[in-house]
Order: sequence, then C-alpha cells, then structure tokens
Amino acid sequence: MSVRRTLATARRVLEQLRHDPRTIALMLIVPCVLISLLKWVFDASPHVFQSVGAALLGIFPFTVMFLVTSVGMLRERTTGTLERLLTMPLAKADLLGGYALAFGSVALVQAGIASALTIGLLGLKVAGPVWAVFVVALLDALLGMALGLFTSAFARTEFQAVQFLPAFVLPQFLLCGLFAPRDRMQPVLRWISDVLPLSYAVSAMDKITAHGTVTGGLITDMAIIAGAGVLALALGAATLRRRTD
Repeated sequence: MSVRRTLATARRVLEQLRHDPRTIALMLIVPCVLISLLKWVFDASPHVFQSVGAALLGIFPFTVMFLVTSVGMLRERTTGTLERLLTMPLAKADLLGGYALAFGSVALVQAGIASALTIGLLGLKVAGPVWAVFVVALLDALLGMALGLFTSAFARTEFQAVQFLPAFVLPQFLLCGLFAPRDRMQPVLRWISDVLPLSYAVSAMDKITAHGTVTGGLITDMAIIAGAGVLALALGAATLRRRTD
C-alpha cells in the first residue's frame, strides 16, 4: 500500500464530491434534518427524544454513509473508472484506502455537525462526556461507509445498490435494541443481533446517555464497531475485481 497513491485517490474522490453539492447535502444535512424532525414529532413527549435521540445520532449517519458510498463505488464500476484505475500500478488497498480517507473526512464533519446540533440546539442530555458521543457517531458513520464499499461489490446497477439498504440495514435497525431491549427478544433474534454491528452502536450511545464516565463496556462497543469497519474494508478489498463484468 502506497501512502502517495492512497492520498491521490482521496484527493480525486474529494474533488468529485466538491462538484456534487447534492451528495454533500445528503451526507451532511439529511441526518440533521431527520434528527430534528424526530425532535419536533415528539415535542409533546420530550422523554421519547431523550431515550432514543442518542441512538439515532448513530443510526442516521450510518445509513446515509452506507447509501452514498455503495452507490458511489458502484458508479466507479459501471462507468469503467474502476477498471481503468486498476490497470495502473494502483493496489486495491490504495483504492479502498483512498475512498475510506475521503469519505472518512466527510464523516468527521458529519459527526461533528450532527452531534453539535443534537446536544446543543436540540437539547439532548447525556450523562457521559460529549466527546464520546462524537467519537461513537464518527465510528458509526465510518462503519456505514465501510459496509457500503463492501456491499457495492454485489450490485450491478445503482438500483440494486439501493436495494441493499432495506435488505442489509433495515434488519439491523429492527434488531439493534432501539425498539425493544435486546435481552428481551426471542433467543434467535438476540443471537442474530449479537453479530450485527449496529447493535453495538446503539449500545454505546445508551451507555453514554446513562453513565457519567467512560466504562469498559463502552470501550468494548467502540472496539467492536471499529473492528467491524476494518473487517468490511478488508472484505471489500478481497472482493474488488480488476475487471468489470
């Protein structure tokens, strides 16, 4: 893996994003709009937002980054850009590393804006340190990015890439513990939720909301989220083909 080639790839992707304001708006503004909408929907029941606001701060960036990166990488495949790049002395790790660095930079901004909005303007109260909320939100966005890059390998059209959203993200959304505690689910569902990375994102946010200090359980959840992202990137590199069918 070459640092120079990875940085060059990241610059190319960021330059493309700079000329695509709609995608930038989708990544930076949509999570904030959704969280704000939830706050206003439950304006008469503020305890509802207090109980789920932190969890959704991790779920919405995860979902948006998954969608944008899966479609973006697929577009590189279908237009032949990916095949032309891989005919050059560019390793797969350089390509995915550049994408991860570029979208990771956007995820950093996204997490900062969403966290500031939720805790500041919308008044979400957390017992733990604010920086921990930001770190978990960032890890969730990076996880969505990594999984989006990985799943793009299994789609042939942008429509198929979008179909992975309900097929891959929605089950995690239902089983992550947002609607019902995971320990009260049926055993089979609980076992499935134990291997879904979004479950640990919600668990981490719940711990930050409930505990005034950084606990060992929170560190474990963060490590699992980060590990799942690294694994997804590794699998993405393994499934990246030098020829486009």
